[in-house]
Amino acid sequence: MSIETATKSDRQGKASPLSNVNFAQIYRKYGTVLIFIGICILASLLSPTFLTEANLTNVLRQVVVVSLLACGVTFIIILGHIDVSLGSVLALCGVIATSVMAMTGSVVLAVCAGIAVGILTGLINGFVITFFRIPSFIMTLAMTTVARGVVLLYTGGSPITGLGDFKIIGQGSLGPVPISVLILVAFVILSWGLLNKTKFGRYVYAVGGNERASRASGINPDSIVVKAFIFNGILCAVAGIVLMSRINSGQPAGGVGYEFDAITAVVVGGTSLMGGTGTITGTVIGAMIIGVINNILNLLNVSSYWQQIIKGLIIAIAVILDVWTKSARSKKKA
Repeated sequence: MSIETATKSDRQGKASPLSNVNFAQIYRKYGTVLIFIGICILASLLSPTFLTEANLTNVLRQVVVVSLLACGVTFIIILGHIDVSLGSVLALCGVIATSVMAMTGSVVLAVCAGIAVGILTGLINGFVITFFRIPSFIMTLAMTTVARGVVLLYTGGSPITGLGDFKIIGQGSLGPVPISVLILVAFVILSWGLLNKTKFGRYVYAVGGNERASRASGINPDSIVVKAFIFNGILCAVAGIVLMSRINSGQPAGGVGYEFDAITAVVVGGTSLMGGTGTITGTVIGAMIIGVINNILNLLNVSSYWQQIIKGLIIAIAVILDVWTKSARSKKKA
């Protein structure tokens, strides 16, 4: 054997460790965490106010609503669907809850009423999408208009006030920890458990990955989609209750644009808009990234117009990276 042949064989047998490093794999596993750390470091350098206790607490309070919405819509997006009615449903559920609170003075009844409306809207969305085979984007776009119209008709466009103890949900604290953050933690754990530890969660991934194959294996995709939309409706209601409690009034115009932040958080967190992949952990980190970006832009007094442009670019880049990493992984398998 010649020296050249032996050297070539040795190179093939003992590949450099660097040759096994795949940037696409690294990004898919750790990209969201690395982006979050990088943004936090950048934010602390741009504004000395960012790392203060008051500001960090404020970021946590602000990120609760988007995180709740994002956890719910993660199930929908993994299934390969979309829900653009989040902001309007949030407003409807929150206003109904505040209305019941103003009439009865009972926090429990108010919360139950808001969640009941969330379940109803989720059921309607899921049923119409599966029964009539209407694209989820079209149905939830219709729900956006209907829900916003109902809440404006119900309130006459005027906010609901005189809520008494209702504000404790969004403004109260248990020791140093805001109650709203504890609510978020509870629903994050619930969402994670549903997605990772139950038959329902496995079916969500299966239907999102390949609906035909899942149907052939005995899964009822329509039932899974309806259940996912109901759960999403519940989290919309909880988010609406927390938001209205935080501002201590039922605002019929509340929640505008929240669906965009929630979907952005889910996509930035690694959930594919094409369905089949995604995690609750990634979604929460994605929501934190959006919260920190919103906070630092506000601290720097950046125009709201520029903020919209920046958020749009973020979701575009996230989708491009998702497509690129999937393409790289497919090429490697081939």
